[in-house]
Amino acid sequence: MYNIVLKLIKLFTLAKDLKLTRAGVSGYNKPKRTPNHPTKSHVVVAKEGDKTKTIRFGQQGVSGAGKNPKTESEKARRRSFKARHAKNISKGKMSAAYWANKVKW
Repeated sequence: MYNIVLKLIKLFTLAKDLKLTRAGVSGYNKPKRTPNHPTKSHVVVAKEGDKTKTIRFGQQGVSGAGKNPKTESEKARRRSFKARHAKNISKGKMSAAYWANKVKW
């Protein structure tokens, strides 16, 4: 009985690690660029509590305004993005908008 429990625990752990391996990231909640993906620029395996989810986010080839926008148009783009996606950003780590806001903007 003890051996069966150990095997089940090991299989469960491998299944969780399989998500990380498939996405090609080093750990949970660690975003990574995906330059060869046809549409999305980043991937992250988000983990909140015991739930995990692979999230692809960001438009390929488009840069955000960055953390320190210099021109007035970059500042306006940043404000617009944050206002437009505020509801989804507030949903937390399990939403693509949260990660786009954190990584690209």
